[in-house]
Amino acid sequence: MRVLPIAAIAALVALPAVADERAIPMKKAPNLDKVEANCQACHSLDYIPMNSPFPNAALWDAEVTKMIKAYGAPIDDADAKAIAEYLKSNYGS
Repeated sequence: MRVLPIAAIAALVALPAVADERAIPMKKAPNLDKVEANCQACHSLDYIPMNSPFPNAALWDAEVTKMIKAYGAPIDDADAKAIAEYLKSNYGS
């Protein structure tokens, strides 16, 4: 029975940290609307700029493909191409 009070205290301690968290802004560029409409339906867009020093164009293509084929993201071919172009143009190495 000690687990519940400890979990409640931990949640209360962590709450102020979450309240101060701010989203990382995305670069304003063509096809950002496609990224916002499709990608953030499943996850935060913060992952993109946080990880952007690492991916090259081929990796962004692979990431978009993975989201569709492995995770089942319902993104049509035209939007997938637009998303990949946005990522490669703005966050590729």
